[in-house]
Amino acid sequence: MSGTLYGIGLGPGDPELMTLKAHRLISSARVIAYPAPDTGPSFARSIAARYLPETVREIPIIVPMRVERFPAQEIYDKAAEEIAAVLESGKDVITLCEGDPFFYGSFMYLFERLSGHFPCEIVPGVTSLTACAAQLLRPLTSRMDILTVIPGPLPDEDIRTRIETAQSLAIMKVGRHLPRLKALLAEMGLLDQAGYVERASLPDQKVSRLADVPDGPAPYFSMILIYKGDEAWTLPPSFSS
Repeated sequence: MSGTLYGIGLGPGDPELMTLKAHRLISSARVIAYPAPDTGPSFARSIAARYLPETVREIPIIVPMRVERFPAQEIYDKAAEEIAAVLESGKDVITLCEGDPFFYGSFMYLFERLSGHFPCEIVPGVTSLTACAAQLLRPLTSRMDILTVIPGPLPDEDIRTRIETAQSLAIMKVGRHLPRLKALLAEMGLLDQAGYVERASLPDQKVSRLADVPDGPAPYFSMILIYKGDEAWTLPPSFSS
């Protein structure tokens, strides 16, 4: 009998936002896998670090942090082979994933390679989307509002089209695209309605009006939230002009 592949959502960064189920599985893990950059520590591992058994076997999936196409297919092919060997031996593999495994989560690349051959279980996590709304202190969406999630690297015209048909929207993966996105939102008259959150739930998080954020690259873990629906929701007074 083969082991089970678990995709564990860790939440946005604060270990206290992990679910009880995620905590239970991580605390009893024999083998864990997690994404890691080629320089510096793994963010996913750092969230779960305090709960890892001392004897746990670790399988870091080293993913170069580059502008080029992500993910590198050969990296996940190799990781899937290593994890498959563990599963074939009858051991479970607990795969750590920031946020939620199926919401822009790196775990999905392992899932597509292994789910047809081994039992899989997904443990959902608090997403960055809801974590950022909580830190901004403004509801995300309501009733018949259309919520649109937009990757920041999309071309301006694609982003404009999606913004025009949405009542609530989140722009993710802001990073180096921050100046361009600010200029586009200013042109559309939405800059004063836009909130900005980076590193939500972490000790060094920043929450502000987007208009007050200096131009320049933003961290990868940053998000712009805009509400333009029928509710009278504005940015909290501490963020408003």
